[in-house]
Amino acid sequence: MIYIHVPFCRSFCTYCDFFSEIAEDGAIKRYTDQLCKEIRQRSKEIDDSLKTLYFGGGTPSVLPLSDLTRILLTLEECGHGGPYKEFTMEMNPEDVVEKGLPYLQSLKMLGVNRISLGFQSLDDDLLKWMNRRHNAQRAKEAFKLVREAGFDNVSIDLIFGLSNLSDKVWEDTIDQALALEPEHISCYQLTVDGDSVLAHRLENGEYEEAPEELCRGQYDLLCSKLKAAGFTHYEISNFAKPGYEAVHNGGYWARRPYVGLGPAAHSFSGRGRSWNESVLDGYSHSEEALSVEDEKVETLMLALRTARGVDGEFLLANCLPENVNRLMEEGALVKVGRRYRIPEDHFFVSDQIIRELI
Repeated sequence: MIYIHVPFCRSFCTYCDFFSEIAEDGAIKRYTDQLCKEIRQRSKEIDDSLKTLYFGGGTPSVLPLSDLTRILLTLEECGHGGPYKEFTMEMNPEDVVEKGLPYLQSLKMLGVNRISLGFQSLDDDLLKWMNRRHNAQRAKEAFKLVREAGFDNVSIDLIFGLSNLSDKVWEDTIDQALALEPEHISCYQLTVDGDSVLAHRLENGEYEEAPEELCRGQYDLLCSKLKAAGFTHYEISNFAKPGYEAVHNGGYWARRPYVGLGPAAHSFSGRGRSWNESVLDGYSHSEEALSVEDEKVETLMLALRTARGVDGEFLLANCLPENVNRLMEEGALVKVGRRYRIPEDHFFVSDQIIRELI
């Protein structure tokens, strides 16, 4: 499993606190040079048992095809080239429309087989407030171009839980997204993070966080509509048509080893975690080992985010029986075969349930 962080954007979203810089040709070239060097240096760390490649960001779609090709050739040179079981590229809809069909066809020729489109919303007023570069029409155009290029595994990202997102606008957004017939939808509740523009607005009294009941209502509506449309709710924030669950992200939740490359990227060896410094040039690499207790907590936390849940023997060996029994009596935990899981109607409060277990 390989994750590559592309730390460039054309503009910064109101809510985003990820490490990213404004995309400039010189900076992108330096980034590619350093990334290819890092691939060669860390090649032996890469575990190809799952064989996935994920370009995230930032905005990977700002990468010129020449730079993307160099990166892929370097992976191939080091014995980690395609074809990949899953090769995902995160894309901004505006980049897709601006670069057009030839660009998408080139991505397909390079081995990309899954596209993740960052819609976030399909309401123009909200998109403007988010400082997104596209509007609703351009998002739909981007989706149609991706289909025209022959991609049959397309995911859409959406955000809910904003105090300025009405239930009507949210329902319209879900309906418009479903009308496009994507294979996968990821939906995230807005969180106010770090040094984002939104964090400063909250601090200055220019924004008020959405009440929990509004967020819960929007989440419940989402679950209901996507279930009716034939989607499987396989992870708290992720829904897929059968057979289109994200392979790479599934590896994260199963705690499979992965190597993260590029500034601010994180890695997991199976026993410890490491991360690259959040700077564009000359970033350092740091590591930390996980204690036995850390591993237990992480295994429970990640597994219980999924519909598959956690192995029953592992759960009972690491959680107090009285807590497990109480949560089962409350309907917050159910047993399916040899595994325990949080039922969908309790996914929204899963963090609280997991805290009570561990």
